[in-house]
Amino acid sequence: MQFMPRDMPPRSIWALEQAGVHPLLARLYAARGVQEAATLDASLAQLLPPMGLKGIEAAATLLADAMAANKKLCIVADYDCDGATACAVALRGLRLLGASQVSYIVPDRVVDGYGLTPPIAERVKASGADMLITVDNGIASVEGVARARELGLHVLVTDHHLPAAVLPEADAIVNPNQPGCTFESKSLAGVGVMFYVLLVLRAELRKRGVFSAEQQPKLDTLLPLVALGTVADVVKLDANNRRLVAQGLARVRKGQMPAGMSALFAAAGRQSEKCTSQDFGFALGPRINAAGRLSDMTLGIECLTTDDVGRATELAAQLDRINRERREIEGDMREQALELAQEMFDPEEEPPSALCVFDPDFHEGVVGIVAAKLKDLHHRPTFVFAPSQADGKGHELKGSGRSIPGFHLRDALDLVAKRHPSVLLRFGGHAMAAGCTLEEDNLATFEEALQHVAQEWLDEATLQRRLETDGPLLPEYRRPELADTLAREVWGQGFAPPTFSEEVEVLGQRLVGGKHLALKLRHQGQPVDGIWFGRVDPLPSMAHLAFRLEADEWQGNKRVRFVVEGMAG
Repeated sequence: MQFMPRDMPPRSIWALEQAGVHPLLARLYAARGVQEAATLDASLAQLLPPMGLKGIEAAATLLADAMAANKKLCIVADYDCDGATACAVALRGLRLLGASQVSYIVPDRVVDGYGLTPPIAERVKASGADMLITVDNGIASVEGVARARELGLHVLVTDHHLPAAVLPEADAIVNPNQPGCTFESKSLAGVGVMFYVLLVLRAELRKRGVFSAEQQPKLDTLLPLVALGTVADVVKLDANNRRLVAQGLARVRKGQMPAGMSALFAAAGRQSEKCTSQDFGFALGPRINAAGRLSDMTLGIECLTTDDVGRATELAAQLDRINRERREIEGDMREQALELAQEMFDPEEEPPSALCVFDPDFHEGVVGIVAAKLKDLHHRPTFVFAPSQADGKGHELKGSGRSIPGFHLRDALDLVAKRHPSVLLRFGGHAMAAGCTLEEDNLATFEEALQHVAQEWLDEATLQRRLETDGPLLPEYRRPELADTLAREVWGQGFAPPTFSEEVEVLGQRLVGGKHLALKLRHQGQPVDGIWFGRVDPLPSMAHLAFRLEADEWQGNKRVRFVVEGMAG
């Protein structure tokens, strides 16, 4: 692994320090592109104005007219955490604003596939709805929207995914990534898009005299859900998204959140008053996502929308059990996948340019997670396939892929499809994550074609594992209270958590739990504890490590611990 120290512009550091930012935070922020303290202002007043979103006024008018006519609204959600939180925000927000008849449908990952399909549109119509609202999907649902309109439904599409060449003919579309949209934050999550729609709907209702500025419902109660969905969907945490997350975190720490979120904190064994963005990404998010992977996302949405504390506790416990089952399945699959991947190459040699793994016993609900683990281990674009549960004949495979910087996975699939037109039945995705469906008989052809693309696109420098770091940690910053300060800031995708790197002396090391390395280190002349999760191989007496700071509490005493992320060499 090669460490790449981040550039820290002195002028930006100076400007931030002059504005009163802590010197360490000034360094870290400057290294992430922050040039002035105003960018760090997380107040609601600093949110990007909603009117920059193309189609949002038409959406507000459409919704206000439907509510005035007491029309039945039906939300079509997605089966991940962003989709679930977006659905919960839509349900809670529309009801707050006076909609009396709002229901939802969430497609089944296995039976229905992704997005608004014609059969889903027919189910919405059969439910008695007059208007269909998509959240976190719909921009690619040309046929589904056409069918809904054919059935006489008004259609509002709210989404954030990249559109295809042809847009659906909906009554209104709100998506920061649609052509002609000038909204600065192209990284807004699906839940963020829906939140913005509600802000403009409230303004429209105010204009119509439904309520005054003093009497209008407070939509900031929805921000904990917006923050959860934004972090869990791993969208880039640009300045606007960081504000949304910071506002949600502030409310959660005060106990101001839906009953279901509070119950999920308890089920995960986390303290909401000390909540960090990491809790959203690694504790709450996976429990919501597990429902969509192995069961029915209705469980997750109901957990986030119920105000009954007892019911919320029951649903959170159920989601926790499903997540444990998901982890067991994932663990078994990961072991199998590692064995299969190792059969592809000599462990002493470099792995091939791309990995492709399949086993008939794999579960399609967790192939993406396993692909991510293999990609992290081998630093190669990786696809993991499982039998498609929606295919009655058992001949189709569903694959999920994860990539490395420099290899655009969706474009790679597009090239495979062009070179071998009959191989891929369906495919889609983004640069770092993509999915596809193919016949099992075509798996070998796909694997060979993917290898060829990887060999053409990837060079030795790209295949070298790199880790960006914030350089050495000054000894005066090795304090528990500073570790707590860092933890409370908003970190995530595109705004990476602080990771320091330097050479330390390894005084002692032992395995804990059979799979983690507990360390005794000497840093800048002082002893400090360390932990390397998932590492079993011993370290040399001197090691150049990359590590995060953590405040570790033991028997009432707080101390700093280094959480190791990697070793140079």
